This record gives sequence, C-alpha cells and structure tokens, in this order.
Amino acid sequence: MSDECEHVPAGEPALARTPDGCEECLAGGGRWVHLRLCLACGHVGCCDDSPGRHAGGHFAEVGHPVIRSFEPGEEWRWCFVDQQMV
Repeated sequence: MSDECEHVPAGEPALARTPDGCEECLAGGGRWVHLRLCLACGHVGCCDDSPGRHAGGHFAEVGHPVIRSFEPGEEWRWCFVDQQMV
C-alpha cells in the first residue's frame, strides 16, 4: 500500500451523498455486494462484484480517481488511475 499517490485528495474526504447504499442502485431498485465511497465528491457506488459496478462507472464517467471502502471496519483506499491501493 502506498501513501504517495498524487491522486488522493488533500483534506477531509467528502461525506457520503447516499449513506444508505449505492446511489444508482437505490434510485433504480438494484442490489449491491459491497459499497465504495468517492473521496472527491461523496458518491457511493457498488463494487465490481455487484451487478451494476457503479463505483467503477462513476470513475469512468467523471474521472474522480480515488475511492475507499464504505463497509464497516474497512479503511482501505484504491486509486483507479494508478491501479493500486493507496
């Protein structure tokens, strides 16, 4: 794990826009396996093991590079640009 990623936003991470689950799945009646939080804007999306894969879709659409797990007890972060844990 590297703390040297230039894509990690400075300061406090954004607050979750939809703390109850994946933004797109909640809106469309979908389901998720695990949740991810965009550190740039607070988008909550589902992981790549979920049918919608909305966390990765959010990166592809808006380019916010770093997410963290939005699961209780998990603190890891992932950079889509560098394809590594940060």
